[in-house]
Amino acid sequence: MTPTDVVITWQMWATMAIVAVAVVLYFRERFSIEAISIGIITALLLFFTLFPIPGVEGLDSASLLTGFGAPALIAIMALLVVGQGMFHTGALEGPIIRINNALVKRPRSTMGFVFAIAFVVSMFMNNTPVVVMFIPVLTAMAARTRTAASRYLMPLSFICILAGMTTLIGSSTNLLVNDVLKRATGNGLDFFTQTGPGLIMAVIGTIYIIFAAPILLPNRATLEEEVSESGRQYIAQIRVTPEHPLRGVAPIAGLYPRLKNVTVRMIQRGEHAFLPPFDVELQTDDILIVAATRDSLSSLLSSNPHYLKGMLSIAGFHEEGRAEENSDAIVISEAVVAPGSRMIGRTIEQVGFRRQTGCLVLGIQRRSRMIRTSMLDIRLEAGDVLLLFGYEAETRQLRTNRDVLLMDWATTELPDVRKSIIARMIFFATVLLAASSALPIEIAALCGALAMIATGCLNIRQAARALDFRIFVLIGAAFAMGLALERTGGAAFIAEQTVSLFAPFGNQILIAALFLVIAIMTNIISNAATALLFAPIALSISAQTGIDPTVLVLTVIFAANCSFATPIAYQTNLLVMGPGRYKFKDFVRFGVPLMLLIWVSFSLIIPPLYGV
Repeated sequence: MTPTDVVITWQMWATMAIVAVAVVLYFRERFSIEAISIGIITALLLFFTLFPIPGVEGLDSASLLTGFGAPALIAIMALLVVGQGMFHTGALEGPIIRINNALVKRPRSTMGFVFAIAFVVSMFMNNTPVVVMFIPVLTAMAARTRTAASRYLMPLSFICILAGMTTLIGSSTNLLVNDVLKRATGNGLDFFTQTGPGLIMAVIGTIYIIFAAPILLPNRATLEEEVSESGRQYIAQIRVTPEHPLRGVAPIAGLYPRLKNVTVRMIQRGEHAFLPPFDVELQTDDILIVAATRDSLSSLLSSNPHYLKGMLSIAGFHEEGRAEENSDAIVISEAVVAPGSRMIGRTIEQVGFRRQTGCLVLGIQRRSRMIRTSMLDIRLEAGDVLLLFGYEAETRQLRTNRDVLLMDWATTELPDVRKSIIARMIFFATVLLAASSALPIEIAALCGALAMIATGCLNIRQAARALDFRIFVLIGAAFAMGLALERTGGAAFIAEQTVSLFAPFGNQILIAALFLVIAIMTNIISNAATALLFAPIALSISAQTGIDPTVLVLTVIFAANCSFATPIAYQTNLLVMGPGRYKFKDFVRFGVPLMLLIWVSFSLIIPPLYGV
C-alpha cells in the first residue's frame, strides 16, 4: 500500500485542520463542551455543503448527523436513565452499606476488592454496564472515606478498558478486528490469544493508576457535597411502628448501634420518658427524640423501606387523593420561620403545617440551645430551620408561603426505597440481556429505561433529568469528525504515511509507530471506527513485510483500546465524566501517560514474544 492509494484534496487538509482546532478547544475549555461540539457540527455541515468533494458520498447533512442516532449514544442515554432509577429508589443502599461496613475496618483491601470485581467482570462482558453498575458504589464509598469521587471514577473506566483487552469478547473492538482477520485469512483469534500480553499490560496500567491517581487526578467535590451543610443538628422524632426495624432492639452500653450518626436524646413511651444512658428495649409506639444532621436523617430514611413507609403513612400526609405509591419525587428541603410569621409561639400541630402544606416537618434546628423534648411540643421561634419532607409539588408551593422562607438550593430528592426491589430486578435483567448478547446493548438498555418508567421507579421528568445534554452533543460531534476524516481520506493518509516513513527502520519500529498512530487516532475518532480503518491496513502491511498477521492484528486491537486520553474516546469515559465532574484536560493529564506506557510496554513485549 502506498500513499498514492489516497486521493489528496484540499478538503481533506481542511477537515484535519477542523479536527485539530476542535481538540485544542476541548483541551483549553475556554468555551463550554456543548458550545464547542455544536460549533464543530455546524462548521462541518457548512463546509461540506459549500465545498463538497466530487465522487465522495456520505458527507451530506444526513450522514454527518447520524451520530445522534448512533447505537452507542442510545445505549449511553438509556443506561443513564437505568442508573437514575437505581439511585432514585435507593436500590444500591443495601450492598453499599455492607461494603461500607467492611470499608471502615479494611479500607484499602475493600476498595481493591471492588476494583478487582470490576476488572474480572469486564473481561467477559461489555464494560459499559459494568461501569454503570459501579459508579454509584464507588461514589458512596468515596463519601464514606471522605474523599472525592473524582479520585476513583476515572480509574474505574480505565481499569474496565484494560480488562477488555484481555479476551476476545472483552470489547466490541476486539470482535470487529477479528472479523476482518477471518474474512481476509480464513483464520481468527482464539478466545484467549490476547490474554497473556493483555494481562501483562493491564497489570502495568493498574500499577500506574494506583500510584498516579492521587497525584494527577483532581480532588473535586460533587455538586451535592458543595451545597450540603452536613454539620447542623436537627431535632427529629422516630415512631416505632409494628414492622419497624427498631422494634425489639435493645441498647448496647446505653446506645442503639443501629442508629448510626444519630443521637437519641429521649424515648417517650406513653406518659413515661427515658433519658440516656438507655436500658430499655424498643417497643411499638415508642417515640424517639433524636438529634441528627440532615445527611444522617436522609441516610436513615433511605436505608430501609419501613422508615419511609412509616413517614408516608402518618395521618393527613396523603390528603386530597394523593396515592400511597405516587410517582412524584419525594424531596427533603429546608425552610426558615420568617420574622412576623403566624407560626411563631405555636407548635407544629397547632399550626397544622402538614394539613395546610402537605409537607411533613421532619426536624427542627435551633442554634441557641439544646432541646430535649418532643419535636411536636416545641414552640417555634423566628429563625428556626424546619427540615421538610414531602412530594416535590407541595414543597415547591412553599415559595409563595409568607410564614416560611423556602431554601430552594437545599432541596434534594430522597431515594424512594419502596421501589428498590423492582429497580434491582430491572437493572440486573438489563445487564444480563446485554452481557449474554441476547439483545444488542442499546435495545437492552432501552427496555430497561422503559421498564423503570413503566413501573414507577421514575417518572418522565426524572428520566429526562438523567439525560446529559453535554454527552449527547459530544458524541454527535465526535461521530461527525470521525466520519469526515474517514470519508475525506485523512485517516487513511495518516496511516499510509506512517508505513512509508517507518518501514525502512525495521519491523519492530514499524509496529511501534503503527501502534502509536492508532492510539492517537482512537482518542480522536471512535475506537470501533479506528479499528475498522486500520485492520485492513495492518493486514496489507503483513503481506508486504512478511510480519505474522496475528502480531499486526494484536497491534490494532491493543492500540484501538487505548482510549484514555480524551472523554470522547470511549463511552465509559463519558459515563464517568459527569459524576466525577471531570474536565477535558483531566483525561489528557491522566490518560496520555497511561497511553504512552501501554505503547512502550507493547513495543517491548510483543516483538520478542512473536519473534519479530
